[in-house]
Amino acid sequence: MNSNLDQENQKNNIWPVSIAPMMKWTDRHYRYFMRQITKCTLLYTEMISGGAVLHGNREKLLGFSTEEKPLALQIGGDDPRELAECAQIVENYGYDEINLNVGCPSERVQKGNFGACLMAEPELVRDCLKAMKDAVSIPVTVKQRIGLRPRRGIDGQESYDSLARFVEIVAESGCDRFIVHSRIAVLKGLSPKDNRSVPPLRYEDVYQLKRDFPDLIIEINGGINSIEDIAHHLQFVDGVMVGRAAYENPYMFAEVDSHFYNANFIPKTRRQIVVAMIPYIDDWANKNVNPQQIIHHMLNLFAHHPGTKHWKRYLSENMHKPGVGGDILLEAMKAVSGDILDEVPAKGKAENIIEI
Repeated sequence: MNSNLDQENQKNNIWPVSIAPMMKWTDRHYRYFMRQITKCTLLYTEMISGGAVLHGNREKLLGFSTEEKPLALQIGGDDPRELAECAQIVENYGYDEINLNVGCPSERVQKGNFGACLMAEPELVRDCLKAMKDAVSIPVTVKQRIGLRPRRGIDGQESYDSLARFVEIVAESGCDRFIVHSRIAVLKGLSPKDNRSVPPLRYEDVYQLKRDFPDLIIEINGGINSIEDIAHHLQFVDGVMVGRAAYENPYMFAEVDSHFYNANFIPKTRRQIVVAMIPYIDDWANKNVNPQQIIHHMLNLFAHHPGTKHWKRYLSENMHKPGVGGDILLEAMKAVSGDILDEVPAKGKAENIIEI
């Protein structure tokens, strides 16, 4: 990554593009894979509970390779003192940021009294963030929804006025970066999966937040699927967080560094990415990590292009077999037509939409 740009981003706590924390997806192997595609995008861990940070296997939960940076850890919890202690541990591990989850609607998370249900308690969120900020020097941020649909014991908060009030109170903590998923969280009656698609997207509410709180850094999340989508949203907010599309079409991010971070290096081709992953897979296999745990993150490398069906089929049918190593990727590449392996994005595709 461009080190000067990296320092400037961290100084200002602004990241034009990031990849959302996603359970079972954004583990360290996915992040290493994505670093072969984009050097500048801010990456996140899966959400980790404060209790796990304090009492779990820290190296297993928090360990990462330096190649994954810049890297933020997302944490879940509702106890200011506990979260402050966690934040210190996270900073000591070398993370670039710690992010508080105030957006997950799952029932399991609600039972722990964190995630989206905390949006009903803005003063507690404020206190949690302040305790974390007082404990560390790295940025402390929050990821939330635009509102709540109620369950017993929690009033509904679906209006823009409720959203603005929440942000105003939480900002008293000194937290100045808010990552806002553009859907409400339905706390009862919808699964986490349905919460990502059923409530309607309300992008204008997030744009309005930026207009009403110009001194805060506002990032938008939800339903963003392309470079063109990113460029459009950046006309109204400071940053864009991409979720499922980053997993379902990872090579899309080969365009991000040049379009949104003004990076001047040429991105790797898909062939170069595959070759770079071979020693990584073999190294982890020597540490008794099943190569399948890494390879499954790579299944969508050729998404939306000829050959993806054959690539995915070969890997899916063979990555479970005993003795598999990184060379399985070379065999899978033989099933992919030649041109796509060595193509790189055409620079300038999004520059006609917006200058960043």
